[in-house]
Amino acid sequence: MSSESVEEYLEAIYSINERGEKAKNQELAEKLKVSPPSVTQMIKRMADEKLVEYEPYKGATLTGKGNALAQKVVRKHRLLERFLYDYLKLPFEKVHDEACRMEHSLSDEATAALCKALDNPETCPDNLPIPHCSLGIDDCEQCEEARSKIIEETPLTTQLSRLHPGEGGTVAYIRSGVQSGKRLQDMGLTPGTHIEMVNAAPFQGPIEIEVRRTSLALGRGLASHVYIHVEDEGKPWRRVHPHGPHHNSARTD
Repeated sequence: MSSESVEEYLEAIYSINERGEKAKNQELAEKLKVSPPSVTQMIKRMADEKLVEYEPYKGATLTGKGNALAQKVVRKHRLLERFLYDYLKLPFEKVHDEACRMEHSLSDEATAALCKALDNPETCPDNLPIPHCSLGIDDCEQCEEARSKIIEETPLTTQLSRLHPGEGGTVAYIRSGVQSGKRLQDMGLTPGTHIEMVNAAPFQGPIEIEVRRTSLALGRGLASHVYIHVEDEGKPWRRVHPHGPHHNSARTD
């Protein structure tokens, strides 16, 4: 699987899951302008890589790792759309396709610089939310300091609410108000703590997690404030930065 193809699929599935729906093959084929059999083949391969959970005839949903990867791509795409529309004054109907062409070659360093230049926008021209920076910082100055300490690629981060049963990771940071943050910390959800998703109720119901050998139940809304560094085996198609965040090449191991 080429990294660019996977990123396109991740982005397309994310945009559909974002509406609270499973991504069906026919809709993906239309979005990506490929044949339905090609979609079926790619989705099965992505399921093997644990990027999606797929039910035939029902559709695909991103796993925690899939969401973390998708959010990196979507963040780049929506920041680029903001830049193209607000600064370069491209017509609204052209910014999406142009951002698609640019996003795959945009490094993490350039993404951070673009975000700072745009003053950390919250939405794209379509008024869709731009995923948060994965570093868990509050402003652009903190971003520069945090990024200067990164030796390898920016870690994969997503909300606890997006994990599937059996997935896990460590708490990266909490992004919430004081009251919610204190409640989460009192539950033991502090940075560095390992968490595993045990069960997730359907229809955006509560989730059950295991923290320090203790089972906890919490609502999806509260769980969405907890950002997790997801466990990742680093598959061959991933885009990595072998010399730090300033480089962008494909690993072949």
